[in-house]
Parts: sequence; structure tokens; C-alpha cells
Amino acid sequence: MNESIRVHDLTLDNSRFFVIAGPCVIEDEATTLEVARFLRDTAEALDLPVIFKASYDKANRTSISSFRGPGRDRGLRILRKVKSETGLPVLSDIHSTDEVSAAAGTLDVLQVPAFLCRQTDLITAAAKTGLPLNLKKGQFLSPWEMGAVVEKARAAGNSAILLTERGATFGYNNLVVDMRSIPIMKGFDCPVVFDATHSVQLPGGQGNRSGGQREFVAPLSMAAVAAGADGVFLEIHPKPEAALCDGPNSLPLHEVRPLLKRLQQIYGLIRSWN
Repeated sequence: MNESIRVHDLTLDNSRFFVIAGPCVIEDEATTLEVARFLRDTAEALDLPVIFKASYDKANRTSISSFRGPGRDRGLRILRKVKSETGLPVLSDIHSTDEVSAAAGTLDVLQVPAFLCRQTDLITAAAKTGLPLNLKKGQFLSPWEMGAVVEKARAAGNSAILLTERGATFGYNNLVVDMRSIPIMKGFDCPVVFDATHSVQLPGGQGNRSGGQREFVAPLSMAAVAAGADGVFLEIHPKPEAALCDGPNSLPLHEVRPLLKRLQQIYGLIRSWN
């Protein structure tokens, strides 16, 4: 990684491990703020750069009856409250070029979802805002194909790019993580993030909704950081069994801080060798 990326008042570079975390979707204001305050306190306790993540709209859901979130306007209002109360920078997904301007007025990082990572117009519009981008690698792409995705954003004048690995489709209702993708994508001179909770998702695995195997979040996260990941992406929830989206692959809050402390230690050890 040749240059640092400024996210609000944080600097992301190859000297400090960082985290993107939060509930999968904005369920309500109270739950969102509970998780945000927990992450603020975690950032302070561990001296850890944290970006708060929650989606105002989950456009890619298994079922028409699945909960999608409060929508753009209400969701962005809640994210503004997260920023004002906790001081954390915020990230959310965008799904169409029509969303970009409004989202850019609130968000500190624009995220292009995995299934949309080849949408040229969306990437170009997001890049032209000048905000940092988190480009998630599609489950259907090889890591080397993300080089073309990066070039779309750079061609629009934006070099503040994070790349996120989230597993590859492996047969039906399953994902597998190839850790080779992390050093491959680091070759594009971008920080690489490992999406630990989506990587253990079982897409559509429960018929009308997705399943997950959260017991593998910790070992895969440790492997990813050892392979060179600069940060991790975690979906967390006070009560994952009651979460309205991605509960089976979300971590309960009490497991988050011990895991992050361990990942910081692994990150420091790996960097000391280099």
C-alpha cells in the first residue's frame, strides 16, 4: 500500500490494524446506537481505528418478505446521529447512481456491495464524490479481476480505495475463502479488508433466508490477518438470534473485543517480521 487513506479523522495505512463493524442493517435507532456506543468504547479501550457500518437498505435479500431496513432518508438520519453521538465515521451500501449524492452528504465511506462490484456507472459516480470507497469483491470474481474494478474508480479520479474479500461461491448455499486473494489484491496498492462474517454466510441456506456459521469467524479472521489483511469487517449484534438480517453469521457483542485484541496482536507480529 503506497499511500494512506483519510476517513473522517482516521488515517488508514499499513501501520495500524483497523475494523469496519456494526449491525448488518439499521433495525431501529436504539439498537443502532447501542452497537455504535459499544464500538466507540471498544475503539478507545483498544486504541483501534473503527468505522461504523450499517445498511439503510439491504437491496439483496433472499425473500420479498425479508426486512430491508428503514430506507435511505431515515437511515441516513440515524447514521448522522451515530456520528454526532460517538464520533465514529460511518459506512453504508449504495445500490444505484440515484443514491450517491444523498449518501455522500452523510457517509464517510461509500460501499459498493459485492453483487454490484462490476457496475461501472455506480463505481464511477461513487468515485467522483471524492469519498473513500469500499469495493467488495463479488462472490463470482477472482481476486485478480478486482484490478479492473479498481481501475474504474481510479479513472474517475479517486485513489482512496479499500478492497474487501468476502469469500467465493462454492456450489449451492456455500462460500469458501481462498486466502491467496489477500496478497493478490494487496498487489493493487489498496488496503485489503477481510469480511469475516459474510464469509461464513450460507446464502439462501435456510430456504427463505440465509444461514451462517459464526463459529468460524475467529479462525478465518486470524488466518486472514496472518495472510496480510489490513483490517476486518464484522457484523455484530446485541442478540444475533433475534437480528432481522444475517443473525446466524453475526457475532454477539461479548465476543467482539477479545477477538479484536487477538487480531491486533497477530497484525503486530506479522508487521514486525516485515
